[in-house]
Amino acid sequence: MNPVAQSERLVAREVAATDAPDHALRPQRLEDFVGQEALRGNLRVFIEAAKGRGQALDHVLLFGPPGLGKTTLAQIIAKELGVGFRGTSGPVIARAGDLAALLTNLQPHDVLFIDEIHRLSPQVEEILYPAMEDFQLDLMIGEGPAARSVRIDLPPFTLIGATTRSGLITRPLRERFGIPLRLQFYEASELQAIIARAAAKLEMILTEDGAAEVARRARGTPRIAGRLLRRVRDFATVAGCKAVDARSADEALGRLEVDRLGFDAMDRKYLLLIAEHYAGGPVGVETLAAALAEQRDVIEEVIEPYLIQQGLLQRTPRGRMLTDGGYRHIGVAVPAGRQGDFLSVGAGDADEDA
Repeated sequence: MNPVAQSERLVAREVAATDAPDHALRPQRLEDFVGQEALRGNLRVFIEAAKGRGQALDHVLLFGPPGLGKTTLAQIIAKELGVGFRGTSGPVIARAGDLAALLTNLQPHDVLFIDEIHRLSPQVEEILYPAMEDFQLDLMIGEGPAARSVRIDLPPFTLIGATTRSGLITRPLRERFGIPLRLQFYEASELQAIIARAAAKLEMILTEDGAAEVARRARGTPRIAGRLLRRVRDFATVAGCKAVDARSADEALGRLEVDRLGFDAMDRKYLLLIAEHYAGGPVGVETLAAALAEQRDVIEEVIEPYLIQQGLLQRTPRGRMLTDGGYRHIGVAVPAGRQGDFLSVGAGDADEDA
């Protein structure tokens, strides 16, 4: 994926290089974590059971779209358990020795958090299996005829893996996680509560309707909500606004080209391209990537998902097509007779680059 395309967008769910550290804004306890109600309820039971037995919590897999709080939840789990927390990411653990260094420095019942766990190399993953199951580490020392296997006993620990691409996790690794937890997108009311709490910590006066306005444009994602809130605060500071209400939030977000549904300039450019140059579709993704000068995976993984979720775009066997809602959102009239053409798209008409 093109990291530049992501970092330029205020509504990107991935961490951007320009994001301010948000450690102070993160909840520290499970009761302070807003949203994911069913997940939190189950997680509290698992934590209390592990503490009651005096054992390490079973290994946890957190998966779901970026920006929903996987890292925050991992830190909360460690705090609720009253144990140490060590964090790293899959690409950082390049060799077996890197993993061994992490595991051998853990104290009993500690939490080891591996972000982007789907990016672990196969060699490292193989060593992780006995560590997760039997709390033992099998290493090869030396090379050639002098090489020998060494088994190291590890203290009981909890591995928390996080991923946005659960389908890329191998089945053997997935089956070793006893507690798989999927994070869902947040409701606007939940985001409003998160934004109000963050505004208080930022010493920012934000009215209820102002928080609702930011929440409505945050794409169901706390990370985006926090990013938009900081930019709204910047505009309010320069304008001398003591309190940010819905009107001032709307003006700031309008200047940032984030509309009332959370779509930005890139989204609108994509929709206009299909509407004006390809008669609303169908058009193949390779054609769109060339027209937008973007990589195919940026189109498929960055631009399209939210458009599809909001019902403005459909992926068909012949290519991408705008829905009536997509036309309305960009202010373009729906072509006469288009509905019949849309319904006629069939599985036998597959476009090779769709």
